[in-house]
Amino acid sequence: MANTQTFQRFAPPGRGAMAAKRLFDIVCAACGLVALSPLFLITALAVGLTSPGGILFCQERIGLGGKPFIIYKFRTMRKENSGLKITASGDDRITPVGRILRKTKLDELPQLFNVLRGDMSFVGPRPEVQEYTDLYTEEQRQVFLVRPGITGVASIRYRNENDLLAASDDPNRTYIQEILPEKLRLDLSYIPRAGVVQDIALIFETLAVVIRG
Repeated sequence: MANTQTFQRFAPPGRGAMAAKRLFDIVCAACGLVALSPLFLITALAVGLTSPGGILFCQERIGLGGKPFIIYKFRTMRKENSGLKITASGDDRITPVGRILRKTKLDELPQLFNVLRGDMSFVGPRPEVQEYTDLYTEEQRQVFLVRPGITGVASIRYRNENDLLAASDDPNRTYIQEILPEKLRLDLSYIPRAGVVQDIALIFETLAVVIRG
């Protein structure tokens, strides 16, 4: 990944803002796990009964401080298939139920456990696999100043990322050279504003996007 021309150093958010943000995450994740438990059960049954393999997809990602953690999702792909770490629309590895889960973002629900554990926040930079974080410039590595999020500025802007990748002759190159640098730029812009008020605004914006489809 090409070096950025101008290095901008971001100060980590204040302790008070991060403490409030963490409390907000804990309360909302706990309430969400209880309130959405019927939906968890229905989704788990749909995944388990329609294709062979485990219910959850677990993968190592890089989070706060550049440290690895295991992210949880409902499995949307056939277990026996492997390939690129990114997924384009029309990828034949995705199961029929998986397409619905990805479209509605229900595959992300298990990440409430990640939020409760402290691996993630509701809002923050989307965590990547080490294959991609190894390409970050020094400036881009500042995304590790905050916990990664289920949603965020870049997640909203690139909600149709799979369609962009599907239109590319080389999805991996397109992701590394075009999409990822812009996503990191957007995520870095969030860091100085990280806090409960900004998070609530981005959560409502995410819900609006999902509802509109």
